[in-house]
Amino acid sequence: MNKKELINQIKQKQSFLCIGLDTDITKIPQYLLKEDDPIFEFNKQIIDATKDLCVAYKPNIAFYETMGAKGWESLQKTIDYIPNEIFTIADAKRGDIGNTSKMYAKAFFETLNFDSITVAPYMGEDSVKPFLDSDNYRNDNKWVILLALTSNKGADDFQFFDNGEKKLFQQVLEQSKQWGNDENLMYVVGATRPEMLKEIRKIVPNSFLLVPGVGAQGGSLQEVCKYGLNNDVGLLVNSSRGIIYAGNDENFATSARNAALSIQTEMASLLSEIGN
Repeated sequence: MNKKELINQIKQKQSFLCIGLDTDITKIPQYLLKEDDPIFEFNKQIIDATKDLCVAYKPNIAFYETMGAKGWESLQKTIDYIPNEIFTIADAKRGDIGNTSKMYAKAFFETLNFDSITVAPYMGEDSVKPFLDSDNYRNDNKWVILLALTSNKGADDFQFFDNGEKKLFQQVLEQSKQWGNDENLMYVVGATRPEMLKEIRKIVPNSFLLVPGVGAQGGSLQEVCKYGLNNDVGLLVNSSRGIIYAGNDENFATSARNAALSIQTEMASLLSEIGN
């Protein structure tokens, strides 16, 4: 999916909601365990209930890897089931030396056919560019979503290191602009640090930001929009647990829809205020 198509989806649905499919077999309704593939059945019902309210789905790969081969099968079936017009994010946080990154890119962009993948920048240019450099990936509108400023407590350990001129997360943003552009490179910025979005927008004004942390983690959608919106909206705001685990009985999909609808309604109101 290219940038224009993503923006069109946002405008049509009046939503920039991303739903995290962090599907934990110990948390899904017990009655689903009788299914041949309970993980996929859970995801399928969530997708059916919310696909008109969101513009992206983001499976966290760890929840599927933990199930072994069966989990990878559930993941593939989930990706195949998601409608083509909805953006897909492999929340895999990969990042290794060049040859390994090439294999990760092949796995997620070709074998699983995700639109994008989250990548850790710690190993630098040669660990990121294999996800960006292939002509096939550019032609197929594949994206890297680079970790920039995360919302976890441990982010303070490294991301705010200051060399006297700039903080480490600012260096990541500035350096990465030499590797890609706002047509193939997005950034992860946690919702629990909304005031930092103002500084981030000075460096990457036109880039899309994937913003986790709204909902169960306590991030404020209004604060994120106050500092993070740009002329193209430029945000994908993720909610995972707050939506997919809103209910735990046979009506769980309806509960998930109601939770997603609440966020989408707020998003539509915020977009209306800025004329989008």
